[in-house]
Amino acid sequence: MPFRTLTVAIVAALASPIAAAATAADTRDLDTVLVTANRAESTLGDTIVPAQVIDRAEIERTQARDLPELLRGRAGIQIANQGGPGKLSSVFMRGSESDHVLVLVDGVRIGSATAGLASFQDIPVDQIERIEIVRGPRSSLYGSEAIGGVIQIFTRRNTGAVRPHARIGIGSHNLREASAGLGGRAGRGWFGVDAAFQRTDGINACRGRGPLNGDFGAGCFVDEPDRDGYRNRSFNLRGGVELADSLTLEGNALRADAFNEYDGSYGNEAENVQQVAGGKLTYAPSNVVRLTAQAGRSYDKSMTYQRDANAGTRSDLGHLDTRRDTASLQADFTLAPTQALSLGFDWLSDNVESQTVYAVTQRDNFATFAEYQGRVGAHRLQASARYDDNEQFGGHGTGSIGWGMDLERGLRFNANVGTGFKAPTFNDLYYPGSESPDLKPERSKSANIGVSQYSDDWNWSFNVFESRIDDLIVFVYPPPDYVGTGMNIDEARIRGAELTFATTLAGFDLSTELSHVDPRDRSDSANNGNLLARRARNSGRLDIDRSLGDFRIGTTLRASSSRFDNAANTVRVAGHGTLDLRAAWAFNPDWTLEARATNVLDKAYETIAWYGQPGREYGLALRWSPTTR
Repeated sequence: MPFRTLTVAIVAALASPIAAAATAADTRDLDTVLVTANRAESTLGDTIVPAQVIDRAEIERTQARDLPELLRGRAGIQIANQGGPGKLSSVFMRGSESDHVLVLVDGVRIGSATAGLASFQDIPVDQIERIEIVRGPRSSLYGSEAIGGVIQIFTRRNTGAVRPHARIGIGSHNLREASAGLGGRAGRGWFGVDAAFQRTDGINACRGRGPLNGDFGAGCFVDEPDRDGYRNRSFNLRGGVELADSLTLEGNALRADAFNEYDGSYGNEAENVQQVAGGKLTYAPSNVVRLTAQAGRSYDKSMTYQRDANAGTRSDLGHLDTRRDTASLQADFTLAPTQALSLGFDWLSDNVESQTVYAVTQRDNFATFAEYQGRVGAHRLQASARYDDNEQFGGHGTGSIGWGMDLERGLRFNANVGTGFKAPTFNDLYYPGSESPDLKPERSKSANIGVSQYSDDWNWSFNVFESRIDDLIVFVYPPPDYVGTGMNIDEARIRGAELTFATTLAGFDLSTELSHVDPRDRSDSANNGNLLARRARNSGRLDIDRSLGDFRIGTTLRASSSRFDNAANTVRVAGHGTLDLRAAWAFNPDWTLEARATNVLDKAYETIAWYGQPGREYGLALRWSPTTR
């Protein structure tokens, strides 16, 4: 099994007697600041929920060319992709559903109000400054969707001298990409502007079966053995100004315009727009109080077409637009040097505009929340509570309690319990032909126990968790029409464990992340005891890098065990392992040449039945980032 290979490699590395000081990567640095875990600034060292930060340096080091590639194999995260770059990518956190992950961009909630998913595949990595990942329920701070965890993406930031940067690259499958930007600080203000472009001819996304071939209904319901290309154009604008010593105004806007070819019986081309904009006003008159007002809008638009290459025609099949408007007001109080209290109010409005007629197209959600953070000697405490008043589903209260204790030699023990809820999406309730208007919100209870150690030689953490989700929403597609019908199953039970480790061995920077999850259907049905679909029980990655003067070399080994593609557990997707290689040469203080080879062993594998993944690929890029002299 590939996962066993990865485990053996990691155990061998951990057994090496040669250990030097660990590098100061964000995932290991206790002083790294994050805001997602508590909705207020705190350091990794003070956070008692499992969290991780991926910064710009790590993004560039991995040479990942899209967000799913960057996230794949991270602790608690699994990716299911429909056929290569630009294709629909679902993110499962800790075995929960793909729409149980709350995604924020610069503090603004994103994702389709109909499908309930963020388009991870369309968020360009060249526009990202850092990513904060919080594993486990955070509904007590963020409300609906945050059952499995929260991923917050921060776009590029420019706080130093005004500097430009640029990158150009080529690769397999006729990959062409370029990005450039300019930003920095001038006086009391700062600004930044970035643009990026990516295009690939892609691979054949689906090996499905059409009506003239046997096994109709497999995969994408159609035979289209062709290349399915992808194009992404993005633009990012941000800026801020200190209006006074205690008053700051800032804003940001990101737009990603994607064109995607795919295999399907209803449509085979799509133009997608993902846009998010927001503004924030911060008033901090003293070290005791800080007031923040924030508003934003995310926009998700999809236009579907059917192209007939033989006839040379292209038919417009309709569009679907969703909008999410948000606003919040938050007050943070420092009660004492080690005691803090946050109070806040959130408003969310989901709106749908579509040529497909939905019975309901708008709903609001109002919420209030409070959080306490404190430290008494070696003990750290966290407690939060929230009440959401949803226009369709009424009131829902959620809460969490966390406790941490610092031990000797950098050891720490953490324990957390929390509840969460997820309101059904407009597609769950009202999509024509599969309407299920009687669905109830999903509710969860979760517990996490963890131990970690941060030292000069290594950093590691180990967490075990269990979640029980009541009224989990699933869709069944009975033949012969395969029309989906939604239902709330009684319960799902998810148990799991995560291990992270980072150190430097004989000059090699080593980082590994391992995950085990056991997501079970506990409903009173024929599927009782089955694994939830599209989740592998074991997954992980091993990253090894080394600097050699102006050169840097690295490798990433990812592995995943098998998974089932359906609730009945009759369609099995085999496990897999991939090996990537990379190198970078800083031949000039301002210029770096990058080379990569992904899936070096040319492994044929799938993460969704019938949808293949790219084989061996190569890439070459030139990066320009002038240093300040």
